[in-house]
Amino acid sequence: MRVVLIHHAAPPVVGGVERVLGQHARLMADAGHTVTIVAGRGTKAETGVGFLHMPLVDTQHPSVTELGVALAAGRVPPSFGRIRDRLVADLRAVVEWADVVIAHNVGSLNKNLALTAALHQLSQAESAPAFALWHHDLAWTLPHYRASLHDGPPWDLLRTAWPGVTQVAISQVRRRQLASLTGLAEDAITVVPNGIDVAAMLRLDRRTRTILRRTRLLDTEPLLLMPARILPRKNIELGLRVVAALRAMGHRAGLVVTGPGDPHDPDALAYRSSLLELRDALEIGDAVWFLGADHEEGLPDEVVADLYALADVLFLPSREEGFGIPVLEALLRRTPIVCSELPALREVAGDAATYIDPDAPPEAVAQRIVDRVTDDAPARRSMRIRRDSSWEEVGRRHVLPLLRRIEEGTAGDDHPPVATPGRST
Repeated sequence: MRVVLIHHAAPPVVGGVERVLGQHARLMADAGHTVTIVAGRGTKAETGVGFLHMPLVDTQHPSVTELGVALAAGRVPPSFGRIRDRLVADLRAVVEWADVVIAHNVGSLNKNLALTAALHQLSQAESAPAFALWHHDLAWTLPHYRASLHDGPPWDLLRTAWPGVTQVAISQVRRRQLASLTGLAEDAITVVPNGIDVAAMLRLDRRTRTILRRTRLLDTEPLLLMPARILPRKNIELGLRVVAALRAMGHRAGLVVTGPGDPHDPDALAYRSSLLELRDALEIGDAVWFLGADHEEGLPDEVVADLYALADVLFLPSREEGFGIPVLEALLRRTPIVCSELPALREVAGDAATYIDPDAPPEAVAQRIVDRVTDDAPARRSMRIRRDSSWEEVGRRHVLPLLRRIEEGTAGDDHPPVATPGRST
């Protein structure tokens, strides 16, 4: 599919809409679509994403700025028509090339009303591609803009439901406001939430990012972390059985073991083999990762530190410990701790941990873990953000299915079926 994304500016210009635009472009390009960003400022940034610089799209273009002063005072000078017509001429070729055109905030704010009018005209042409207006802010609802808005054209374009155009809002609040402004039914407006770049926000090491690309760690809930060597006394088999129990309870649980085995100890090698067999028997091969197994020294410290930031629970069901450095690390990172009732671990964690019997039934331990993360509000919110708000998940659940429905003319259902994006032709 050929997609054109339009906004006044694009990355690396700093701004919330610019950030969203860049992420949408990346998601669409990664899914196999041909994507071009049209903006008045910015540069080509994302690999596989085209960039078309069009000066009059910019809110800071001198002609646009001068026109904005007159419009804010309630006057529509002759230059408005000239700039609008120039934009129509400049945009026509790229619009006619596209299968879908998505304009961010252009139909929402009075930052460049000539651009708004030009896109309105192009969207109503008989040969127009599928159009969508993506609303982040609504000028007519914001006191800051109210004094510069007036009744009639072109200001009314910001509170009118353009015929045949898909309307998208970034939240339920914006959807209600847009429905009130335009008279549209709320269910005719699709809500697509913004996302977060988890790796960038947590400043994850490049090696951790590689792990995230080849696993589904971010899809797990809760994610259990065992920074331990693959040794029998670490009781890793309980971790596997607990993950299976959590999954049977309806949770998308996962487990990461960061430490290596001992290649010189036949018993350790046999133990590792038994864990792999148990993982297969429990059918949790997609939920348990022995990330340090093939590294003699285990994972790098930087990667382990990142995993603490990503994990929902430090899980140490050991049968014997002399101290418990992972407990210290988890306390420093404020990661919830569920560990064996061992004197050494209690000495370090005190009342900050949830203690279990290492021989307890997996189902009972699973329930203790659920209780712990449920009672820990920051951990609960972190799980929800990682599960629902990463850009990859927002793309999979919202952006890419909506893109297909925009092209097909079936957008407007706020509860679309989740689609797996495939390569577009």
